[in-house]
Amino acid sequence: MTRRGLVLGGGGVLGAAWMVGALSAIEDSLDIDLRDVEAIVGTSAGSVVGALLAAGVSVAELRTHQLGESVASGPLVGFEWDYERATGGGRPPRPRPGLGSAGLIARNVAHLRRLPPTAVLSALLPEGRGSLASVGAMVRHVVPSGWVDRDGLQVVTMDYESGRRVAFGRLGAPEADLADAVMASCAIPGWYQPVRIGADRYVDGGACSSTSVDLLAGLGLDEVLVVAPSVSFALDAPDALVTRLERQWRTRVTRRCLREVAKVHAGGTEVTVIGPGPEDLEAIGGNLMDVGRRRAVLETSLRTSAVALRDPEPLDDLPAKVARAEAALATAGHDTDHDTPSDHAPERGD
Repeated sequence: MTRRGLVLGGGGVLGAAWMVGALSAIEDSLDIDLRDVEAIVGTSAGSVVGALLAAGVSVAELRTHQLGESVASGPLVGFEWDYERATGGGRPPRPRPGLGSAGLIARNVAHLRRLPPTAVLSALLPEGRGSLASVGAMVRHVVPSGWVDRDGLQVVTMDYESGRRVAFGRLGAPEADLADAVMASCAIPGWYQPVRIGADRYVDGGACSSTSVDLLAGLGLDEVLVVAPSVSFALDAPDALVTRLERQWRTRVTRRCLREVAKVHAGGTEVTVIGPGPEDLEAIGGNLMDVGRRRAVLETSLRTSAVALRDPEPLDDLPAKVARAEAALATAGHDTDHDTPSDHAPERGD
């Protein structure tokens, strides 16, 4: 029997929609039930999807939920969710004045360069006021307290005072209710309130890494599937400045993901990474929290992910693809040819 791990990355409301489409395509392509994988690592939006999968919610039920329809079976039955209001809308509320975490800066002042730039930025941003109570309520609907009744789920957060990555559910991590850990993993700095678990405050694990694939290194898994809404190996060439900046951030996330993948692959584990391609990115736009695009993103992902999974590319080709994507960004706004949707094929290391 193949021992599989599943990594679900961050990517906001639209990242979750894209991810459900990709997961549907993976189940159809491999003829598997992703609830049966041995290990799940979830970050931010990926922590919500990963927690629900680990609690027994099927991908089909997640897809029904994303489409705004009533779920007729499984642990989500009876839970009502308003996508237009649940996460607070497409813009953050006015944050609190001052630094979000002066303690993180003070503790790391001598070696700030060693921290991910996103972790430093998270500390400098003011503390958010947004609430993730609705996300917590959804998780508590399926797991009222404690953790899921199975091993292998890790929910990635960042300790807001130290900048340290903390994966709840991992051996040695502090104890937490699943709902609290998921809310912490989704707490985008400057947007949502940090989540207090025990004596400490935690924020979005994407501040450390959008994927944290390396948490599955050394587990002896046969295969790891990385479904990463913030990772792309072929980009579009948008004209809007905000969207170009999002794409530049995306290339940095992709490079980090590749370094993490290399650690897992070095142990003999086959790794497949799938991320949005140009057609998906056009559907997503520049604001990952724009709920109005959710259905279009999901429907696009259902189609493009199925095409992509038919023709995976070698792991060794990935650095060159990222370099080409960065070069395309450098000429964004000029008359350049866009990559075809098939260029977002999953990348496989054998």
